[in-house]
Amino acid sequence: MSYDRAITVFSPDGHLFQVEYAMEAVRRGSTAVGVRGKDCVVLAVERRALAKLQDPRTIRKIVSVDERSVLAFAGLTADARVLINKTRMEAQSYRLTCEDAPSVEYLARYIARTQQKYTQRGG
Repeated sequence: MSYDRAITVFSPDGHLFQVEYAMEAVRRGSTAVGVRGKDCVVLAVERRALAKLQDPRTIRKIVSVDERSVLAFAGLTADARVLINKTRMEAQSYRLTCEDAPSVEYLARYIARTQQKYTQRGG
């Protein structure tokens, strides 16, 4: 059956599939923590157990956006990779347009806006 094809479709037992899928993604994800100091920021991520055939050097949960910005993500790597690439493109576009590096606030708002678009249109 195709109960889960739309955003707001309920299963026969009353559960909203989109919420169930989001909770499962959170459960499968890893923890990421950021601590801000007076003149520094420290990012840390949880290293989960890997599959036997997976190379541990390929798992990167802290990535560089541009020369001045780094982000850490908690969740599924495949989902984050798309958002990271969009953020990198936005940072490059901002740098070319404004001739300055984008602020952390600007990048955070861009990521939040992009995630909200995906939530509202079911992408």
